[in-house]
Amino acid sequence: MANYKAADSKREQFRRYLEKAGVLDTLTKVLVELYEEPEKPNNALDFLKHHIGAAGPETSDVEALRLEITELKQKYEAVLEENKELKAKLAQLEPHTDEKRPE
Repeated sequence: MANYKAADSKREQFRRYLEKAGVLDTLTKVLVELYEEPEKPNNALDFLKHHIGAAGPETSDVEALRLEITELKQKYEAVLEENKELKAKLAQLEPHTDEKRPE
């Protein structure tokens, strides 16, 4: 009997925690939206994720962003290499520029 009360007490504490955090209200609102939806979605879980805001980015979006990151890294490396080459050219020209100046 004591074991039952301990488990019941833990459940009650957890329920209060969820209520205090606003989880119960949010879940209730989203479930009501789903209930009131005239055309029920094929995937109720996706509906819940989308309306709660927990839906992650679409797979195609993630793949596009990865591709963009790869391209930008390549451009960055090319710009660094170009910068290095231009600095070397500038370093070669600077001493000659000093020699040509009349004093």
